[in-house]
Amino acid sequence: MDWDKLRIFHAVADAGSLTHAGEALHLSQSAVSRQIRALEESLGTTLFHRHARGLILTEQGELLFDATSSMNRRLETAAARIRDSEEEVFGELRVTTTTGFGTLWLAPRLVKLYDKYPDLKIDLMLEERVLDLPMREADVAIRMKEPSQADLIRRRLMNIRMCLYATPDYLDRAGRPAGVEDLSHHRLISQNPTTPQVTAGAALVESLLANDIRSTLTVNNYYGVLQGVLYNLGIGVLPDYLTEDFPTLERVLPAIESSDVPVFLAYPEELRHSKRVAAFRDFVMEEIIAYRKRRIDDSGQ
Repeated sequence: MDWDKLRIFHAVADAGSLTHAGEALHLSQSAVSRQIRALEESLGTTLFHRHARGLILTEQGELLFDATSSMNRRLETAAARIRDSEEEVFGELRVTTTTGFGTLWLAPRLVKLYDKYPDLKIDLMLEERVLDLPMREADVAIRMKEPSQADLIRRRLMNIRMCLYATPDYLDRAGRPAGVEDLSHHRLISQNPTTPQVTAGAALVESLLANDIRSTLTVNNYYGVLQGVLYNLGIGVLPDYLTEDFPTLERVLPAIESSDVPVFLAYPEELRHSKRVAAFRDFVMEEIIAYRKRRIDDSGQ
């Protein structure tokens, strides 16, 4: 097959429009249309259904698009490897993690990585949806559970737990609960158990809400929960890694906590030799080791 025609076909299938594909490829609509017709003639089949709203792939077109998508991902991986210098770390690295961990733990520490590699470009994608690493939706993931795909390199970073926290100002004003039954006199700030989150956190919130909590504030990520706590709105269910960066937070009812939540770093096997991935992995591991050491030192005091 003609590689150039396949490239144009992939752009049209991805855009769903001759016009938009032409803009992306810097070609006229007529030139794109001619290449698609020529490809269809060479294959002896129709690749698109044409209608007023755009183009829809035929069954044969879907098969070809699957093939060109796979080729495109492999080419992107090859290009990334080629751009990785033996001496330098530069270029784009797409990192995905949860909104809470990304905003509250990872982002504040990235200045150290940029200081070491000023030409690195990080695309930080924060969402609860688990992006598909083998399909190259991201290069590296930090997730709150072990990845299920077999063709990923994974590293367990640490365990975290969800606990109850509030500010001393709030507790001085509203009182410190002596038992779980006292939570009915406070506002509970948490994620709604039905929103995407770690199972252990949802289970803890469900158990707390079973105690006739009169007032609640639910937010769909831990960053929002933290803001509610910091502004003295009530007692929040938050991950325990926050205590290092927010040491003034006071633990409430220390006996109440979730089960362990494992934190994993993962990336595709094909990026094993990527300098950018190695730089990010080593940076995260160094930060985790330092974080663990400080927690051990603090607990020993």
